[in-house]
Amino acid sequence: MTLDMQVAESGESAAASIEKDLRRAIIELELLPGSRLSEQDIATRLGVSRQPVREALIRLANSRLIEIRPHRGTVVARISAKEMTEALFVRQSVEIAVVAKAAQNFDAWQRKRIASLLGKQEEAAGKLDHAGFREHDEAFHFAVAQGAGVGIAWIAIADMKTHMDRVCNMTLQSEADMARRVREHRAIMAAIDDHDVEAAKTAMAEHLGSILDDLPELETKHSSLFI
Repeated sequence: MTLDMQVAESGESAAASIEKDLRRAIIELELLPGSRLSEQDIATRLGVSRQPVREALIRLANSRLIEIRPHRGTVVARISAKEMTEALFVRQSVEIAVVAKAAQNFDAWQRKRIASLLGKQEEAAGKLDHAGFREHDEAFHFAVAQGAGVGIAWIAIADMKTHMDRVCNMTLQSEADMARRVREHRAIMAAIDDHDVEAAKTAMAEHLGSILDDLPELETKHSSLFI
């Protein structure tokens, strides 16, 4: 694992920086489920005390991304298909409601921003830029919520959806995989542009639900990463 960042010597900002970097590494599968994490090793590598590292690990444990096992060590949590499907249920409920509202009235400035985001996402897909693609993907969903006037909805599910994100990253291995996601995003926006509430809800449900189609194969292919 590489933790390449500048952190404060101590305190909240250091803990937040460490948590952010570890969370990214876990979600992007740089740190695979089952990997051991050493509080001392991380502190030494970053040149900080153990306290901010401990705080970061506690926060990640609260998000159920790692398991802190007394006297047995800390490990990256394996993926739970049950937790992922529960998270998907919540996310679908929220985002389907968001697009229903968006189809009724949508902010013009956010619509222009989304057009730019989708163009950048297509460029990232063409370059197989996984990090850039995921960044624009998150920005798209947040912008839809903001355009609908309910940006807080995306913030509310941001932590919970991490259980989906690791599985999503397994499904975005090729340009074709990423191009399909962009087409789904465009279908969502087409329905919003047409003020078609039902079509927008259906497009979002299909977009988010498609991950379940791949889940059985992923569990079989990567059985060591799942509970």
